[in-house]
Amino acid sequence: MQVTPREKPLLIYDGTCQFCRYWIARWRKTSGDRVGYEPYQDVVTQFPQIPLSDFASAVQFVDTDGRVYDAAEAVFRARACSPRRGALLWAYERVPGFASTSEAVYRFVARRRDGFSKITRLLWGDTLEPSTFSVARRLFLRLLGVVYLMAFVSLFVQILGLIGEDGILPVGQYLSAAHEQIGDAAYWRVPTLCWLGCSDAVLQWGLCGGGALLSVLLILGLTPLPVLALLWLFYLSLTTAGQTFLSFQWDILLLEVGFVAILLAPATWRLSSPRVGEPSRIAHFLVKFLLFKLMFLSGVVKLNSGDDSWANLTALNFHYESQPLPSWTSWYVHQFPEQFQALSIAVVFVIELALPFLIFGPRRLRHFAAAGTVGFMLLIGATGNYNFFNLLTALLCVPLLDDAFLRRFTLRRRRGSSQPHPTPRSGFHIRNFVLIPIAVVILSFSVVQIVSGTTQKDIAPRWVRKTMRYAAPFRSVNSYGLFRVMTKSRPEIIIEGSDDGITWLEYEFTWKPGDVDRRPSFVQPHQPRLDWQMWFAALNRRRQWSWFRPMMQRIVEGSPEVLALFETNPFPDQPPQYVRALLYNYRFTTIDERRESGAWWRRELRGLYAPRIARPEHQSDAAVAHPRRQQR
Repeated sequence: MQVTPREKPLLIYDGTCQFCRYWIARWRKTSGDRVGYEPYQDVVTQFPQIPLSDFASAVQFVDTDGRVYDAAEAVFRARACSPRRGALLWAYERVPGFASTSEAVYRFVARRRDGFSKITRLLWGDTLEPSTFSVARRLFLRLLGVVYLMAFVSLFVQILGLIGEDGILPVGQYLSAAHEQIGDAAYWRVPTLCWLGCSDAVLQWGLCGGGALLSVLLILGLTPLPVLALLWLFYLSLTTAGQTFLSFQWDILLLEVGFVAILLAPATWRLSSPRVGEPSRIAHFLVKFLLFKLMFLSGVVKLNSGDDSWANLTALNFHYESQPLPSWTSWYVHQFPEQFQALSIAVVFVIELALPFLIFGPRRLRHFAAAGTVGFMLLIGATGNYNFFNLLTALLCVPLLDDAFLRRFTLRRRRGSSQPHPTPRSGFHIRNFVLIPIAVVILSFSVVQIVSGTTQKDIAPRWVRKTMRYAAPFRSVNSYGLFRVMTKSRPEIIIEGSDDGITWLEYEFTWKPGDVDRRPSFVQPHQPRLDWQMWFAALNRRRQWSWFRPMMQRIVEGSPEVLALFETNPFPDQPPQYVRALLYNYRFTTIDERRESGAWWRRELRGLYAPRIARPEHQSDAAVAHPRRQQR
C-alpha cells in the first residue's frame, strides 16, 4: 500500500488500547523524534487509503517513502529507526520462518490485548518507560564505600597480629620466600603494594588507614573513578599479603564487586555532578550478572557436593551449631523443630536456584528478586556472623532498582523538589571501546565458572583456561559456593598456658566459643580473622598447621600484637613456660540443660590437638602430655 511520502516515519496505533499505550510510551523514550506516534482515531482522515478495519486490527507503520506496513513488520520497522534496534527487522527479512512466526505471535497477542495488558502491568508496573539507573548507581557506589570502610577498619585493628613484623605470618618473610622460589614472576603472581614496603606502619596506616580514607571519599562521592581504582588496589594488596587470613570468599567477592564498580563509575569529580549521564549498560549488566553468578553457584554447589544433608533437607539441623561464629540467636533457632529446618532449606534452594533468573526479568520481577535476596541476607545475618558478606550481597541488589523506585525514598522527593533526569547516552560511547573487551573477558570467565559448577566438567577452551590462570592472582573474576558441604559437628580448639606443666590456664578468644557459660555474641560487620581460622584449624589440622604452630610460638614468646587478638591473657606479667592446644567437641545445650545450668554450650574433651611448646630457654624440657578424657 502506498500513501503520500512523509518527512519522518509514523507509527499509528489504537488509542483505546491500554496495551498499545503501554508499549508506545516505552518506544517514544528510545526513538525520540526519529519516529512519530499517533492514535488512528486522530489521523484516520489523513490516510483514506487505509481501511478503518486495518487500523483497528493492527498497528500501521508509514515510512518516509509512503509505503505502509502493518502488524509485526510495522513494529520491527519502527524499532529499527532507533539506534541498535534493527536486529528484529533483520531477522524478519532474512531468517527463514521468522516472519511467519512473528506475525502469528502478533495476531495471538492482538486478539488477547486486555489479558496481555494486565500481564504487562503486573510485570512492569504502571509505566513501560525504559528504566534509568543514575540514582541506583550513586547509591550503589556510596554504599560500596561503606562496605570498603568496614573491611579496612576491621583489618586495621588486627593486621599487625596477623601479618605484621611480629605477627603470626609476617608478610615480609612471605614475600621473600615467594621471590626466592619463583623469581621476578612473584611480582605478578603475588600482586601487592607490599613489595614496595611492608613495615607495620605501611600495613596499618598506609594500606588499612589509607583504604579507610579512600572509602570516606567514595562515600562522599568525590573523584569516584580513581578512588575506586585505588580501593581495589589497596584491598588486593592486603588480600594477597594476608595469606590464609584473607582467603575467604567475601574477600574475593569484594575485589570482584570493586573491579566491576570501576567500570560503572563516572569519570567526573563528583558522583552527583549534573554532567553525569546514565550508567553504561554494559557495566550495569556486569553487576547484575555477578549477583546471578554468586547466588546461583551457591545453590548449585550444594546439590553437586554429594552431601546428603542438603538432599534430604537436614543441613540446618547442624548449621546453626556448627557455623564458624554463632550468635546468641543461633542457639534459639537451633531449637526449632526439624520440619521448620527442612522447610527453610527448601526456601533456600528456591532463593538460590530460581530467584536469580528474575534478575534479568521485567521491572517488578527484578524488584522481587532484590527483595527476596535482601531478605535472605537479613535472615543469615540475624542468625550468624558473616562480617560484611551479607551487606555486600544485599548491595548487589541496588542496581536492580530503577530510579523511579528509588526516588520515592529520597529526601528531595519528600520535600517535593524535582530530581533532574540524567543526560541520556546516545550512540556508541567512546568508553565502550574499553568496556566491551573487558566485559567479554569477564563474561567468558563467568560463564565457564557457572557451567563448570553446574555440570562438574571443565568445558573451557584451552585459551580461556590459560587466560584465567594468568588473571587468577588478581582475584577479580571468581567462582563462589558457600557451605558446599555442611559441617555436622563442632570440634573446638582451646589454647592453654602453664608455668609448671601441671596447672593450665585457658586463653579466651573474644568471639569464638570457649567458656561454655558465655553467651555467643554478634560481631559483624567486623571479622575477627584469627577466631575464624581457629574454626578451620579444628576441622583440618594438617592444612592449618602452617600458621597454627607459628601462632603458638608467638604466644609463648609473648608477642603483644598476637596477644591483642585474644580476649584474655592469663599470663599478663610474662609469657608462660609452656603452651598447648586441646581439642573439644562442642554442642549447644538443650532448652532443659540451659534452664538447669545456664550454659549455652556443653563440651567433651577429645584429646591433644598440638603438643606443648616451651619458651626458648625451656624447649629441651618440653614433652608431649596427653590429658585424661573428661566431660563437662
